[in-house]
Amino acid sequence: MTVAAIVIVPDSAAALADVEGEPAITRLVQSAWAGGALPIVVVCPSIDEAFQGLLAELQVVLVHPDPAEPHGIAWFAGGQRAAARAVTEATAGLLWPFRYSWVDPETVTSLIEAHGPSPDSIIRPAYAAQPGFPILVPNSLADRLAVLSGVHGEEAIDTLTAAGVPTLTMELGDPGIVHDAATPRSSLPNYEGPPAQDRGNRAGMAAEPTEETR
Repeated sequence: MTVAAIVIVPDSAAALADVEGEPAITRLVQSAWAGGALPIVVVCPSIDEAFQGLLAELQVVLVHPDPAEPHGIAWFAGGQRAAARAVTEATAGLLWPFRYSWVDPETVTSLIEAHGPSPDSIIRPAYAAQPGFPILVPNSLADRLAVLSGVHGEEAIDTLTAAGVPTLTMELGDPGIVHDAATPRSSLPNYEGPPAQDRGNRAGMAAEPTEETR
């Protein structure tokens, strides 16, 4: 199974902001590639020459959402469609707001591996029991996402969960899933990674239902 990274960028200037010596979007894309996401799709309504040049250098797929489309889960759905055209084997997408640029590649890998045994489940990473981003969303939910086109991304996920869509939460020990680029690296809690007993079998973590899915 192939999982795309769908990076939501409402403001291209903010995505170019310096994060520890490199643009926030660069660090995020590098983490997504290293973690095994394919393809990387950047959804952005308006870009300037500098941002377009950087995206070309990063070799990502660029999607311009319909200006009339409200900023919400519809942007993600458009990114999923573009990912499926670019890589036909793609079966899910990571809903990834660009400001979460500290996410560790191992977190991406863990989410992708968990998708295999739970192909129709939404999979949310957590740090110290707090859910964060990116959120893995199966392509099989495309029709249900279309109904929620005007709803904010995380709110749409909560709506699907409340409606009975299987949702798994994985504790991954990555502070980057809840602390965005506004938090300096020096202020981040230590990265711990998945619980020791689950390393090497990270997909097994998703097989256990969380309180919200029992």
